Amino acid sequence: MALLETRKYSQGSALGGVNPDLASERQTPSFSVEKLTALLDGGEENTRIRRAVVEAIESDPVFSRENQYFQSQNEKYEAAVRKAVHLQKKVHEMGWTENGPEFKYIYRALSGEVAFLLHTIFMRSISVLGSDKQIVKWIPLAMQYQLIGSYAQTELGHGTYLQGLETTAVFDIATQEFILNTPQISAMKWWPGDMGRSATHTVVFAQLYVRGKCYGVHPFIVQIRSLWDHSLCPGITAGDIGPKMSFEHTDNGYLMLQNVRVSRENMLSKFCEVQPDGTYVRRGSQQINYFTMTAVRVALISHEAVIPLMKACTIAIRYSVVRRQSKLKPGEEEAKILDFQTQQEKLLPHLAAAYAFHFISNYLQDLFNRGYEEIQRENFNMLPELHAFSSGFKAIVTQYCASAVEVCLRACGGHGYSLLSGLPSLCTRILASCIYEGENTILFLQTARFLIKCFMAASAGHPVPPSVTYLAAVKPGKCPAKSKFDFLSPDIYTQAYRHAAVRLISSTAAKLQVLIQTGVKKHNAWNECTVQLVQAVKAHCHYITVKNFAETVERLETKGGIQKIMKHLCHLFALHGIFSNAGVFLHDGHISGAQMDMATASYLDLLAVIRKDAVPLVDAFDFTDKTLNSALGSYDGQVYQRLYEWAQKSPTNTQMNPAYERYLKPLLHKKLSKL
Repeated sequence: MALLETRKYSQGSALGGVNPDLASERQTPSFSVEKLTALLDGGEENTRIRRAVVEAIESDPVFSRENQYFQSQNEKYEAAVRKAVHLQKKVHEMGWTENGPEFKYIYRALSGEVAFLLHTIFMRSISVLGSDKQIVKWIPLAMQYQLIGSYAQTELGHGTYLQGLETTAVFDIATQEFILNTPQISAMKWWPGDMGRSATHTVVFAQLYVRGKCYGVHPFIVQIRSLWDHSLCPGITAGDIGPKMSFEHTDNGYLMLQNVRVSRENMLSKFCEVQPDGTYVRRGSQQINYFTMTAVRVALISHEAVIPLMKACTIAIRYSVVRRQSKLKPGEEEAKILDFQTQQEKLLPHLAAAYAFHFISNYLQDLFNRGYEEIQRENFNMLPELHAFSSGFKAIVTQYCASAVEVCLRACGGHGYSLLSGLPSLCTRILASCIYEGENTILFLQTARFLIKCFMAASAGHPVPPSVTYLAAVKPGKCPAKSKFDFLSPDIYTQAYRHAAVRLISSTAAKLQVLIQTGVKKHNAWNECTVQLVQAVKAHCHYITVKNFAETVERLETKGGIQKIMKHLCHLFALHGIFSNAGVFLHDGHISGAQMDMATASYLDLLAVIRKDAVPLVDAFDFTDKTLNSALGSYDGQVYQRLYEWAQKSPTNTQMNPAYERYLKPLLHKKLSKL
């Protein structure tokens, strides 16, 4: 405990110690903050390693984020490249290895503001899709940064729908080369990170043609810039796509190819190959090309959705016990805004969701690891489930977190709108996660296909993956709750979520079947059901999240008060979902109107219970002040002093006003004589 407290308290000492309103919140937590931090990290040793990585990164001035809110796009890009280059030296200096325990904490310590992130995806693509020979050739070069890789999949005209990609790769038997082309403007690669100014090589996804026959989308390694002078290679047109809402440090780029030739060996060929005579050979599942995206989506949930939500909750909740506004009782001092039930209802359910999504992220990572082991054995049976779950949960978690972070921003009033709060950058960054690596609506519908297929199989008595066996279970009757306390039973609310998921999936499947049986073509019938299909997928993902949260809490030790506070959070997360989606649960009478009132009463009671531990619960996320980079969310709570001090660093306060001589002076002096 001492390490955590000493390190954080010292950060605020320059501004006069910890704000008494914030310090009082930490005096009597109902649980051990340190033990909860260890639980989130997966053990005390992981906490020690993570803190050591954070300390090594934050103590190095090259990685400083100071004044980043005042930097231009070019300055942010240059800083990101500088950090990426320096990071390689740091990794070597610290003895960190790619497979070592420290590596996964580096991205968090840097808050993602480093270049060459697509270089990792480039390497993963080769590792998963490449032959042993290709791995031996390319991975050492990439590991030593003798080249910089990117990942060119998305096009101007196509994103998530891979089959629609228009870039072509035609095999030339005479020269044993593939000829890659961008046949029209919509086929231009658009958005790949590190493509705009940095990458020398990329994995290009293109439609493969051999003797005039199209074999679908395949990955090819293509050099786009000279390793000598960084100039564009012949036939390559590439550049930066311009300003964006966020990720200004990343050079998202465009790429056009005109008769660019690459060797036959440059098509990644672990699972499919074009032999010298033009014979096309496939090994394993065609879905393997989706595996890299699946890996990215699983990682994205934690890094680009859950952690930003944790940061936003930390900032908003700390600020909400420092900010005083209005009086709860006449004659008393102004109240902490977190003491108002409306502020609690804005923030505390999202705090519970941060924990729920942390645990579902762990669940997905375990599922992915098992799937990857099976793929290494060339068993592809788990791919459909893995693809469906990574798609559905990427969509629902990013969508929820994007909304929740915005709520956190608005809950901080005017100060939340300041970049210095750290919340606007979290808001715009997390919004992007709803779009890249698969637009969320399309991902929901990909999961829907899996669920409908599984429901039909379960209805016919056929085996289905373990995660969806509930579709074949006996449907529960009415909710048995008799009082508001019954809704604090995981069995009660988990059953309600399961009932809602089964009802929505089965009713949509039935509607689909009726449409088809009445002569509507399958694709038209599907389109007429898509709104309800999305609703069904959300219900499925919500059910799995609640069920996983409850099961995770049940396995926890009772020591240190951890299980008790986690139960409260699990109840709050589940009841918030019922309260916010009352119509779904009331629809067929599984929950009655009277029972909905009971659930609401329990939900509101929990707000007051969790309010007491709100600050310790965000302290357990263990973000340093440098990681948060927020004037509102620092550990010491010296909000107003920090806002003022940081504002003084703005170039607008240290430079001559460029508009004065040209515009303001003539305007004011013209009227001066009359005064």
